[in-house]
This record gives sequence, C-alpha cells and structure tokens, in this order.
Amino acid sequence: IRDSIKVMQNYFELFDLETSFFVDDEALNKAYQAQVTRLHPDNFATKSQAEKLQALQSTSLLNSAYTALKTPLNRASYLLNLEDINPFDEKDTNMDASFLVSQIELREQLEDIKELQDSKALDNFIERVQDFINDNVASISEAFRQSGDLQEIKKLVRELKFYEQLNKEANRLMDEWL
Repeated sequence: IRDSIKVMQNYFELFDLETSFFVDDEALNKAYQAQVTRLHPDNFATKSQAEKLQALQSTSLLNSAYTALKTPLNRASYLLNLEDINPFDEKDTNMDASFLVSQIELREQLEDIKELQDSKALDNFIERVQDFINDNVASISEAFRQSGDLQEIKKLVRELKFYEQLNKEANRLMDEWL
C-alpha cells in the first residue's frame, strides 16, 4: 500500500488520471471504487496492526482526493493550489465590484422570496442560479482550455464558490418548505 501512495505527486495520479480540469467523471468514479475495494477493511482483517493502520490512512487519502476532484469547483481549486495559488486566501479580498453588487442583489432576492414564502419564485431563483453556475463552469473550462490564465481562473473559481453557496442556501430553503 505504502509504495503506491508514496510515489503519488498529486491526487490525479492516485486515480491514474491526467492532471487536468477535464476529468472523465466515469473514469474517476471507477478508479475511486477500485481503490476503495482494494483497501476495504475486510481485505486487512488478518493483517498486522501497522498494515491495517496504513490501509485506513490510505482510505482517508483516497476520500480526500476524490472529494478534491469530483466537482468542478473543487477540481479547479485543487489545480490552482498545485500552482501555489490559493483561490480562497482570506488576505486577498480583491473581487470585481459588479460581481459583488450582483451577489448582493441575488441575496436580497432570496431574502424577499423567503419572506413571501413564494415557492414558484424560489424554483425560478434556483434555476437562474444553476444557470450562473453552468455558465461559470463553462468559463472556467474555456480558461483552462484556451489561455491557462491562472489569475482569471482564480477569479472565476471564487465567483463559482459564491454561486454554489447561494445555490445551497436556496435549496436548503426549498427543503424546509417541503
């Protein structure tokens, strides 16, 4: 177990994937399942404590790697981190003013919908935010494909995180109403 984990340079290699934003989700899922199966505790029932512990640590690493690669937001963030760019550095507060204004407006709209308890408006709002997410992921894809401009990708990743959080809040509200 230790040898296969030691030589790994990044999470993509753990799953035998190319280090890229463009990941075949099915290939990632299959590789993850294969690794999880290989490291299942039943396979180590008769092994030493050290081997059991190593399998447990490897499983933890696998789970972290899978989480980092399975969504566009996490994958783009991970790729930036590989380049020593933290997209969520708290000291870096530079954001596009028009984007921030649009976020404030979206949050106000969500508050209004919440006060009115308008489920139809909430459905439409969730759909609109999902469109923003899809457009943003497409922009990130394009930036990785065309320019590789890491600062532009960082800006887009930060925006995507805002949209993802807003989407989560809106869906949580919908769940409360159901």
